[in-house]
Amino acid sequence: MDCLMLNNLREAIDKIIIGQSDIVQQLLVALLSGGHVIIEGVPGTGKTLLVKVLSQLIAADFRRIQLTPDILPSDILGTNIFDLNTRSFSLKRGPVFTEILLADEINRTPPKTQSALLEAMEEQQVTLDGETIELPPLFWVVATQNSLEFEGTYPLPEAQLDRFLFKLVIDYPERTAEKQMLQNAQAGFRAKRIDLEQLQSVATVEDIIAWREQVQQVQVEENILDYLLSLIEQTRQHSDLALGASPRSAVAWLQAAKAHSWLLEKNYVTPDDVKEVALPLLRHRLILQPEAQLDGVEIETAINSILKQVPVPR
Repeated sequence: MDCLMLNNLREAIDKIIIGQSDIVQQLLVALLSGGHVIIEGVPGTGKTLLVKVLSQLIAADFRRIQLTPDILPSDILGTNIFDLNTRSFSLKRGPVFTEILLADEINRTPPKTQSALLEAMEEQQVTLDGETIELPPLFWVVATQNSLEFEGTYPLPEAQLDRFLFKLVIDYPERTAEKQMLQNAQAGFRAKRIDLEQLQSVATVEDIIAWREQVQQVQVEENILDYLLSLIEQTRQHSDLALGASPRSAVAWLQAAKAHSWLLEKNYVTPDDVKEVALPLLRHRLILQPEAQLDGVEIETAINSILKQVPVPR
């Protein structure tokens, strides 16, 4: 593990994205787990800027799609175009052929287009006219959603939400962080004018892939596996929940806990690692009972209740 490189990466992000250290940490956990992410938050909280900055700092190929109701699957995946000069078809690749893809406002595009993108996420390949094309090894999708506007949107169904490792919720920054933003703005910083090309990369795509391999080597004792399974089972039995976590969730939870442990420079998973990634991993996978919703129960409350109910192994 290159601790200095990781610390430099965090510090470089924190200099631009003020007051969101926890979100940055969770985003790095997802990146090292190889799991895709949904970021939800009100406009102006730096969702797009965060992903742009991260991609530049690891020297990754970056594409952004502004999703709208008229976007077609071919606008994302690409299409074969007939060349009159050569009398043959040539593939025009879509923006999905990149290393980091930012899908802005994913809930504003129709289900057919959502499904095309999510299939590429799941299989890490694209099939066009019978030809299967592999996507880059790093291929990582970050989708955003506006937490306020739901009119004219197409909410992702549960089966598709389950394919995202994390759902991160960006809230308003604390007062001290927002004051720092004002001071930066007074000193001349403009997020819209920032030249991302001048950001010096502190890691490479090859580093990220190598770190992912190191995450796989993190040790997990059997009592931690039993603890994780008990938590998963409790999501399926909890009185406030109509839908619990899937087996895919269990595998994703284990992988995220290993990445969290690795980022803390450990080579073994503890119960705290499992608990730290619980909220972003479960909040989009669990469904509340209608009665619980009427009673004002929030999904985070149910998750915290489960974490308290299941005994922590020594």
